[in-house]
Amino acid sequence: MRGLTYLSKALHSHSSYSKLLILCSVSTGGLLVYAESNVESGKQVVEKNQPESKKKRVVVLGTGWGGTSFLKDLDISSYDVQVVSPRNYFAFTPLLPSVTCGTVEARSIVEPVRNIIKKRSGEIQFWEAECLKIDPENREVFCRSGIRDNLAGHNDFSLQYDYLVIAVGAQANTFNTPGVMEHCHFLKEVEDAQRIRRTVIDCFEKAVIPGLSEEERRTNLHFVIVGGGPTGVEFAAELHDFVHEDLVKIYPSVKDFVKVTVIQSGDHILNTFDERISSFAEQKFQRDGIEVLTGCRVISVSDHFINVKVKSTGEHVEVPYGMVVWSTGIGTRPFVKDFMRQVGQENRRTLVTDEWLRVKGCGNVYAIGDCASVDQRKVMEDISSIFKAADKDDSGTLSIEEFRDVVEDIIIRYPQVDLYLKNKHLLEVKDLFRDSEGNVRKEVDIEDFKLALSQVDSQMKSLPATAQVAAQQGAYLARCLNRWDQCKSNPEGPRRFKSSGRHEFLPFGYRHLGQFAPLGGDQAAAELPGDWVSMGHSTQWLWYSVYASKQVSWRTRYLVVGDWVRRYIFGRDSSRI
Repeated sequence: MRGLTYLSKALHSHSSYSKLLILCSVSTGGLLVYAESNVESGKQVVEKNQPESKKKRVVVLGTGWGGTSFLKDLDISSYDVQVVSPRNYFAFTPLLPSVTCGTVEARSIVEPVRNIIKKRSGEIQFWEAECLKIDPENREVFCRSGIRDNLAGHNDFSLQYDYLVIAVGAQANTFNTPGVMEHCHFLKEVEDAQRIRRTVIDCFEKAVIPGLSEEERRTNLHFVIVGGGPTGVEFAAELHDFVHEDLVKIYPSVKDFVKVTVIQSGDHILNTFDERISSFAEQKFQRDGIEVLTGCRVISVSDHFINVKVKSTGEHVEVPYGMVVWSTGIGTRPFVKDFMRQVGQENRRTLVTDEWLRVKGCGNVYAIGDCASVDQRKVMEDISSIFKAADKDDSGTLSIEEFRDVVEDIIIRYPQVDLYLKNKHLLEVKDLFRDSEGNVRKEVDIEDFKLALSQVDSQMKSLPATAQVAAQQGAYLARCLNRWDQCKSNPEGPRRFKSSGRHEFLPFGYRHLGQFAPLGGDQAAAELPGDWVSMGHSTQWLWYSVYASKQVSWRTRYLVVGDWVRRYIFGRDSSRI
């Protein structure tokens, strides 16, 4: 304790120590490490006629992965930054399934926003409120504080912006299934995980009450997870471990009545992972006694039953349950839908941006994370312009040398070209010029050029709605704003094929660093870069090390690791708090 006290005093009195601590965190993969904030309590109402600042005003909506990553990397000395979020903390969402069963405590995975926003040469202002509406024409957002109404002052206020960053994430998608909102639990927020934890204990406490029939006990202890994606599978694994490692010891009379079921509409669980991982997960769940119902669609949910349709037979089955967790995908938040209507995107599922994360139809608004999707431009839409730009001598044909001069810009502007070359094992540019017999042609005309690139756009893939994508988008957008003036005068982006000059910035490029799927029993599966797949106990330890290193601060890193150690020694806490 003396060492910790000394370290704390040193950090406050010597700025160089703080810098050293930050450097160590970056080397271990941490996103944010140490922050001090003496943010003065702001006004509850921000007047329109507030003093004008010479700096451009950036309003950030949301403090999730995208928003936090953006704030971390933005040079706030160049901008007047204002943040609005209904929650005054950042949550490490990949560990939410662990919170549902007490493997990790809720406060161990959250960091207050006011600890994250740092004073450098400027100040980031934060307001705990929810955005109600965006007015893109007047560059204004309308917000409402969620703090209880019996406190003095107004709850509604508005903010004007020069640049708006929408990073509000998404909400659970019910697909308009009757009864889901009324009877199901979701797993998107910390509060959701805490409610699930209390409900699990309630189900066990109700099951041991005297006088219940065996059928009633089985119903109360039937836990159903709808959705076989990463979140649903991880929660099912956590719940199984919680039941069989902890709860059966304190509720021995009902241990034989517990059942965990995963309902998946597709043919396999974890269908976004490598099929080897999907097969491994299904086999492990079968050994653990977790029932997996694939090819089944939930039609409706009542207070005691789930109505399921079996796709192969068309049969409708009623499944009794004690608790249902709905984890089937994400939907757009209401005020984002309203904004989409204003910018002509009412027919899209998510807010659409270009490759520079600008909202299409609104140049000074950016969107990152789960609330948005990047609309990658197709090569075939610009194929004639690309050919004309490469054909320097206007001969009507394109030589290999002429194509080499523009291929780097093409790959940067259209990343699907690079994916196509790798998937087809085309090592050199000249391989695109081969004819049907495999001979390399010296020149190609426009029709042959179209034919050579006709299959390129089939490699286009939408980005997954993950924390990894949101964090990379936030860091990218911050770098763009930091280099705004420099890149306006000296563009760094690829060539503009339909006009002259170059794009100011390089387009956003996602780098996949792998993904994990914890499967319970101290086993996990992972997809790693380079088409590597890892499964088993060693992968679980890799999961521990990666998730510990990615914590938002040294405080949360210490708390999470401490929770893991506590669980190994004392087990999970079953108190209903």
